[in-house]
Amino acid sequence: MSRYALSPTTRALILPLLGTVALSTACTAGEGGSDPTPSAASTTSTPTAAPSPTDQPSASAGAPTTIPTSAFVELPSELRKSPRRPTRVAEALPTLCGNEFGTGGRQVTASAAMTLTYKKAGEPDSNTPQGMIHQTIFTFEGDGASDYLRRLRAAVQACPSYDQGGTKVTVGSKAVPGVGDEALLVTRTWPATSLNGERTGGEGAAQIAVARVDGVVTVLDDQGWEGSSGNPATLDRTLRDGVRAIDAWQG
Repeated sequence: MSRYALSPTTRALILPLLGTVALSTACTAGEGGSDPTPSAASTTSTPTAAPSPTDQPSASAGAPTTIPTSAFVELPSELRKSPRRPTRVAEALPTLCGNEFGTGGRQVTASAAMTLTYKKAGEPDSNTPQGMIHQTIFTFEGDGASDYLRRLRAAVQACPSYDQGGTKVTVGSKAVPGVGDEALLVTRTWPATSLNGERTGGEGAAQIAVARVDGVVTVLDDQGWEGSSGNPATLDRTLRDGVRAIDAWQG
């Protein structure tokens, strides 16, 4: 026997240890990966796109686990400044005092988002956009969608105002009857300023619309261009068109 060869007894002790090291290395290697951005073609959600960083979507036989592009609203041509584009859910969801709109919990089975850039009707495409609407869609299993709306209403009521860059933003909300199974409109108002930051004496305003269609919830966050006010009429039309798009997807 060579002096470098291992006895059968020594091999029996070393091999299980090597197997343990290899298994430990394989588990560790998967923990540091980054979340991929959803692709434009499929608009398919991944577990890391869930509304809360600590909540992982769960699979359900009766709830969708992917969201097609056709489920998202498209602006009419007279309002469309540019084509809609996929957006990360974490970037599309608004925040007020905290993570009010990101409380889907473990009943979320899929989530995805799109951004719409709109203009004033009749204006040429060369003009500055009027605003952007970030649309997020969640699918839930069980009573998750109803629970989300219930938690959201309570969270918004608990946030009558918040500070944004030294400016006080006042929050109000009301139900929107006749849209989906239930809908909520959240309004944010703040003291308006000129381009150089001086108070003008008026108010700026923007709105967030949320609607539930069975086990699907959509959140539409309207933001005026470069901090200006949003367009309530455009958001209302987009909300109703968005509900119809979800209805068509759900069949």
